[in-house]
Amino acid sequence: MEFFMQQNRSTGLLRQILGGFAIAAAVSFTVQADTHTVDTAYGPVAIEGSPERVVTLYEGALDAALASGVTPVGAIITRGGDSVADYIQAKAGDVKIVGTPGETNLEAVIALNPDVILASSRLSEEQYKLLSQIAPTVVPDFKAYQPDTWIKETRLFAEALNQSENAEKVLMRVQERTAEVEKLVAAKIAGDDRKTALIRWMPQGALVMAEGLFSSSLLQATGFDVDDAGIVQEGRPHSRPLSQENLGLIDHQWVFLATLNADGREALETARKSPAFERMQANQNNRIVTVNGQLWTSASGPIAALALLDDIATAVNQLP
Repeated sequence: MEFFMQQNRSTGLLRQILGGFAIAAAVSFTVQADTHTVDTAYGPVAIEGSPERVVTLYEGALDAALASGVTPVGAIITRGGDSVADYIQAKAGDVKIVGTPGETNLEAVIALNPDVILASSRLSEEQYKLLSQIAPTVVPDFKAYQPDTWIKETRLFAEALNQSENAEKVLMRVQERTAEVEKLVAAKIAGDDRKTALIRWMPQGALVMAEGLFSSSLLQATGFDVDDAGIVQEGRPHSRPLSQENLGLIDHQWVFLATLNADGREALETARKSPAFERMQANQNNRIVTVNGQLWTSASGPIAALALLDDIATAVNQLP
């Protein structure tokens, strides 16, 4: 029987499982001389040495770990998929799946005997207390949907893994690549011809992604004018689904359009035939850029940033 961490389930049985694990861990625990402490949402967390058995419960944590030179033993699936995101599968190798973005298989985490667990800022305190009995658990405490949130998270996760130097090198590469793509955009697209929106197409309609989202911020950094039409509520990653009639709200010169899976792609192909979609200026000018939703609307981290910047460069280079 599998046990999942959910707010509406009793935690008593989970604590029984963890109790046995904690006893076993205490027997084999050896104090290391190079303990370091990182500041997290739930206070300072002490971590021994350079962790090798890492479990990530957040797409950005998996990316940051791999970018820092550490291959996690466990991770969650990406949104809309059944494994880690396409863009990072080759680097993740045969990483074991331990849950979804909203539900973690606790027994699977325990079975991997992790040295550290890297989680998202959305992890509840109740879940944190359970996970921290398995291994030191790192939860970021940075304001969401800010242009530098993913950079701060990368640095925190790298610090936890004792790999800060590696992380700084790849962050510098992202900065250099951003400057390269910004020059390309400036050379190919007039300054008043860069207004765009990033949308995720779902079967129920288009979701306008927030201006402060990871990918939106990179679009802005390369010179695009990202405009979510003011319909994304503060603190939310995206809007409610737009009806066909309301597509005019994002009738910009460019649209970066993402789908997560086959259902979204099918819905998009149907929508393309509608008069409202056909009237969009980005559609008429052939400036709708279709992108991978797993990368553009779910991922974050240095590896994702470099892949996303390559997508922007490809789109711009295709201009006549």
